[in-house]
Amino acid sequence: MIEKKDTTLEKVVLIGVITRDQDEATSKEYLDELEFLTYTAGGDVVKRYTQKVDMPNPKTFIGSGKMDEVMHYVKDNDIGTVIFDDELSPAQERNISKILNCKILDRTNLILDIFAQRAQTSYARTQVELAQCEYLLPRLKGMWTHLERQKGGIGMRGPGETEIETDRRIVRDKIALLKEKIKTIDKQMAVQRGNRGQLVRVALVGYTNVGKSTLMNVISKSQVFAENKLFATLDTTVRKVVIGNLPFLVSDTVGFIRKLPTQLVESFKSTLDEVREADLLLHVVDISHSNFEEHIESVNQILDEIESKDKPTIMVFNKIDAYTSEPIDEDDLVTVRTAANYTLDEWKKTWMARLGDNVLFISALNKSNLDEFRKRVYAEVRKIHVQRFPYNHFLYPDVEDIE
Repeated sequence: MIEKKDTTLEKVVLIGVITRDQDEATSKEYLDELEFLTYTAGGDVVKRYTQKVDMPNPKTFIGSGKMDEVMHYVKDNDIGTVIFDDELSPAQERNISKILNCKILDRTNLILDIFAQRAQTSYARTQVELAQCEYLLPRLKGMWTHLERQKGGIGMRGPGETEIETDRRIVRDKIALLKEKIKTIDKQMAVQRGNRGQLVRVALVGYTNVGKSTLMNVISKSQVFAENKLFATLDTTVRKVVIGNLPFLVSDTVGFIRKLPTQLVESFKSTLDEVREADLLLHVVDISHSNFEEHIESVNQILDEIESKDKPTIMVFNKIDAYTSEPIDEDDLVTVRTAANYTLDEWKKTWMARLGDNVLFISALNKSNLDEFRKRVYAEVRKIHVQRFPYNHFLYPDVEDIE
């Protein structure tokens, strides 16, 4: 768990469940991630609750006994917010709010809030606002305690509208307006992509907080915002990079996450056009994370959804400087393995290296093994470029000649 002592942070309680589809270890991993999301949003997690259930309670998500326990803790410790790891239905959210008498959020709401904080450009803000409106629409019921009919008058006689119906109409109109705005911006961005000519396009993809922006800064010598928080980058950044006098484009995209809200996947699909139109993907993985295999699977799932899974891909295992692990077998070291006693040759003998020819082990922060990284990327980009312009192959040196 993350240690935070800042008293100005909002005090938060997290709640998760253990089910047939989500065992205790997985539930703990999800709550760890939810805690990091909470920290990113500006909260301080003071307590975590889990309950083993066959399926979530349709009224209150967790059982009545556990809800009473949470209620007493919230009341006794002046808790401002309770966050559930899974998406709550509008009815569950209303029922829980009445019982706990504090702010109730779920993972989706929390991620939307972080996206709203992090959105910098007009495009990102529009996408986030659209996702928020789509999330809000079915939850408007219960936000009003007075649902009397609007007053009549000339031209207003008849059944009229309840306040909730008026709000729903306003939100639906807002959603339609935002979708049209996104379509307009999409056309402008498509023109921008078209104006980049025939340069080979490389896209950095991966789970959130794996070091994509740090790697982008290193290879492009630019200053893309990078921070040890989730979703530090929302807006796609494109930079021109030159290796061995061969120019190509590198784009840094929004990070993926497990249980990514459906509304965000839909509204941010246009941002992922950079991935769809890329010639080469650099799938960056945080090898120091205990569940990086699940992260790889989550990213592959989203790549599959946007029809980009079969693109040429280099697996880049980042943060080898931060790696630690327990001994795997009797022949392994007795002590915990760390970067200090793992060499590059040892990394290349692991199962990760057998995923294919295009696997690299680096530390973007410490700039470890970046020479091999540059050569491998250059070789792949050169191959694509020569296929596109076969008569230009003599202009660019072989990879062995790259310094």
